[in-house]
Order: sequence, then C-alpha cells, then structure tokens
Amino acid sequence: MTRDPRLVGLAVYRVGGAVRDALLGRPVVDQDWVVVGATPDAMIRRGFKPVGRDFPVFLHPETHEEYALARTERKQGHGYTGFVVHADPSVTLEEDLERRDLTINAMAESPEGELVDPFHGRVDLEARLLRHVSPAFVEDPLRVLRTARFLARYRSLGFRVADDTLILMRRLAESGELAHLVAERVWVETEKALGEQDAAAYFACLMDCGALAMLMPELAADRAALEAALARLERLPGTEVGTPAQWRWARLCEHLDDPARETLQARLKVPNVYTNLSRQVALTRRLWREASTLQVLTAERLRAWFDGIDAWRRSERVAPLLALLEREHPALAEPVSRAWRAAAAVSPRVLLDEGFKGGALGAELARRRQAAIAAALDAA
Repeated sequence: MTRDPRLVGLAVYRVGGAVRDALLGRPVVDQDWVVVGATPDAMIRRGFKPVGRDFPVFLHPETHEEYALARTERKQGHGYTGFVVHADPSVTLEEDLERRDLTINAMAESPEGELVDPFHGRVDLEARLLRHVSPAFVEDPLRVLRTARFLARYRSLGFRVADDTLILMRRLAESGELAHLVAERVWVETEKALGEQDAAAYFACLMDCGALAMLMPELAADRAALEAALARLERLPGTEVGTPAQWRWARLCEHLDDPARETLQARLKVPNVYTNLSRQVALTRRLWREASTLQVLTAERLRAWFDGIDAWRRSERVAPLLALLEREHPALAEPVSRAWRAAAAVSPRVLLDEGFKGGALGAELARRRQAAIAAALDAA
C-alpha cells in the first residue's frame, strides 16, 4: 500500500472485507481503514472530515475512503444499536478486530502488507468456514442476517456456516432479540442477499436457524413451498426490465396468497418497485396455473390478467412477464403474446371518433379488447 503523507505518524490498517476479498482473489471494491492510537482532533487537523454519529469515522479529503478510530463495544440494551462504543487511543487493533462478526472479517493488513490475523480468519478462509469471532456474536441479532448473506455470497466457493456458529444463530433466534431489528435493516440485508450469487442460501440459512420464522413467517410456514420457491430464484426471465434482485424477490413470494404477500412486504417495508413486480408475477403464476388446470385459456381470463398488470397504461410490463411465461410455461407464451398484440391494436381514439364517452367508452373498449383476444386465441 502506498504511504499517504496525511497518515505519516499514524498506525493505519486496512481491515475487513478488503483484506478478505484480496485473500480470496476477488475484486476489492471498497476499502475500510482503522486508525490505532489517534484522537478525533488529530484526524481533523490532518484534513479528515468526521461523519460518524455513533463512533468516530472520518472521510479522507481526497479518496473519500472511511477511516475509523479503533474502538470496542459493550452491549447495553436490545437490538443491533444497543451498544456503548468506546474509542480512544488506548484501544488496540486486536480489541477492535475482536468486536467483529466473523473471523474472515476480522483481519487487518499493515501498510507494509503484513497480515494481522489474531482470530485465524485466514485458516477459516482456506477451510471455507463462516465462524464467529467470539461468544459476543450473540449480542448483535443483525449478525444472523449478515452471516446468512455472506453464505449467499460465498457458498459457490464451498463455504458453509461453522457448526458452533449455527448454534449461536439458533440461540439468537430463540432469544427474541431478532424482534428488535427494525424493518429497514432487515430489508437492507435481504436486498443485498437477493443480489448475491446464491440468494437461495440466505433464506435457507435463516430457515435452518429459526430466524425466518421470526422475520418472515409467511415464507417459513410451509417448508416444501419454501424449497420450491428457492429453486425458482435463478429461473429469471432474462429481461433488461427490473434487476435480478427484484425478480428473485417476486419469484420467492409468487406462491403466497395476496394477504400473506402484502402482510410480509408491509412488515419489511419493501420498496414499491419490488412489491409491484411481485404482484405482477403472482398474477402471472395464477394465469398459467389456471390455464394448466382448466386446459383452456379464455379471452375473459386473459383480459383480466392484462387488466391486473395494468397493461393498457403500462405496456412495458407485458414483455418481461411474457418472457417469464416463456420460461415457465412455453406453450402458453405464444398465444398470450398473439392476444396481446391483437388487444393492444384496439384504439380508444377510434371509439371516441365513433361517439363513445364516459362509462360507455370504457365498457365498449373492454368488450372490443376481449373480442380481439378471443379472435387471436381462436386463430391458434
């Protein structure tokens, strides 16, 4: 690491994810630093800008990377915010690393490239283990979600949660501490996990340790249904509309009935972009299941699906859902696509020119669209 003139005289170490990912040979995106033996005033005099509310964190004036003063934490209260932070020049690097969640995140690197690894994180990296640093793991319920998220990121590399760590995760789930996590924080971790390489591992891990039943009981209610949902998470439509995380969430929830899905999303305060897509995918699932059960696709049912996804005003929704149909029920995709083209060609302007107004306009527009859909289906 290049020595920054602003840091001369300070004991600075690269820590956490940057060290972990470098050892794994993965790209290092963000770098975090710990400064040992310094005071807030010393950092400010060197041009660093304070940004931490709960503990002293400073931004480098040029790189904007975060430099945190070494600190310890003591549990006082519930949840992941119930900690008293102690940061002063007497806190050692090892004490700072000891407060971290997993051993693979509790390594540091000196400016000379020397690895500081008091909790054997490198050994656990090589063994592909996610292991807690200390028994204090149980003091922070957020660590259950973080451990599950790291499993989603690294399971493809052969990682698993250490048995003794899984025991602590179960203890946290049983303790009631998870109830003190605010919805926004649960969603932040969940959204990150949905974007990881093996998102299913996140939910499976939470199920195994009992946390899913506490945080997302609608998903945990039926293990067989959950396993089927997890198997869907990589069966995405391959469209440029929506992110993989948004589609995975929709596919995860598509089997839930409307009240359960809405209750789950309201509890987690899921953003509208996710809830809207999950509703559309649930309607699409209902369409193909009904068509499979009845062995027929009626014009009335198909028009109701177009109405349900708001296709007439939001026509951009149709193509990605057709792509999903193509993946899950290819025999249905072609007639639905043909019916959509026919119905979309019905022009409200023509009806206005014919003198239809108000409610009569809406009724006639619906009738003609359904007629166009019927004709397209009959043409198969």
